[in-house]
Amino acid sequence: MNIAPEILALHNEMRQWRRQLHQYPETAFEEIATAQLIAEQLKHIGIEVHHGLAKTGVVGVLRRGNSAHSIALRADMDALFIQEQNRFAHTSCHQGKMHACGHDGHCAMLLGAAHYLVQHGQFDGTVYFIFQPAEEARAGAHQMIQEGLFEQFPAQRVFGMHNFPDIPVGHFAVKTGAMMASFDCFEITLNGQATHAAMPHLGQDVLVAGAHLVTQLQTIVSRKINPADSAVVSVTQIHGGNTWNAIPDSVVLRGTYRSFNDSVRTQLEQSIQHLAKTVADSFNMTAKIHFNPDNPGYPVTVNTPDETASAIRAASAVAGDDCVNTSPTPSMGAEDFAFMLQQKPGCYLWIGNGSSDGDCLLHNPNYDFNDEILPLGAAYWVKLIENELHC
Repeated sequence: MNIAPEILALHNEMRQWRRQLHQYPETAFEEIATAQLIAEQLKHIGIEVHHGLAKTGVVGVLRRGNSAHSIALRADMDALFIQEQNRFAHTSCHQGKMHACGHDGHCAMLLGAAHYLVQHGQFDGTVYFIFQPAEEARAGAHQMIQEGLFEQFPAQRVFGMHNFPDIPVGHFAVKTGAMMASFDCFEITLNGQATHAAMPHLGQDVLVAGAHLVTQLQTIVSRKINPADSAVVSVTQIHGGNTWNAIPDSVVLRGTYRSFNDSVRTQLEQSIQHLAKTVADSFNMTAKIHFNPDNPGYPVTVNTPDETASAIRAASAVAGDDCVNTSPTPSMGAEDFAFMLQQKPGCYLWIGNGSSDGDCLLHNPNYDFNDEILPLGAAYWVKLIENELHC
């Protein structure tokens, strides 16, 4: 590992920041204390700080030299609505909320990089440190952009990083093109005639229709999508009824669909809509379909070639060529960093979080960010800036 001694000296501080954030997790657009900690640390080292984009977003600005070149580095801040099951000292103090995706670690690594760049950084240009709220299914990146992120902070290129369990500690993974899938949600309400459970012939059983629809939706990927294309349709919620002896008049199905290109994404939406209406018609009831009721949907996360080459150079300089996987399998997970990549050329990279043994997977109640990789992530950010904004 090629990590500057000054970054290694920041390890304990980064660990403290990370564990404080983990202990007090905040969910989408409520990251008030999180944003305060970040802003205080940036101001403490003399970085220009801006508040308020997407409610709780924080952007730090560091200028050096005379170059007009600029780069944005992004970390996400929000936690998830998950009840933590860990029992260590820094476990979540907020009931039903936890940092189960490592955004606490992402913030700590970017803060560490900011500290180093202020004190020791050799670069010529401007660095924008973007601390973004609401990545988890609420499209905080999209809202920041809508509110003028890149007009106020006109970065020429943008880079993101996410930890990834089961990539070994000390390793990175990145590739040109699609790294993460698109993300869309659907909500289907089937409406029929309620009736007594003992007299189903007098009504229309929305629960039976809903069960049929669940199985029909699973035929989209297997029978409608080209086998050479990757796609996922998952029903994740079913809500209906409130007593033992009555068939309700409605049932709600919710779920998600994902793909790696826009044509398949459109085909999935059209197929979901068609099946919902067809199943409803076959049971003599109606269907109401809503897509992305709470967010705009996430596009595919697509890395541009030159910026991917820049990320590979920086990661290789820190970890060594053998520790950078340049042909990873793209993930069906999704990232709202994709919205930033639609606006600017850039690259999204994975940093190894180590083994997922013991159920330590992302979005798992036993997950915890691996503090041992904090210096590695900070070193990657520093090397990227010094390589690309070289004096």
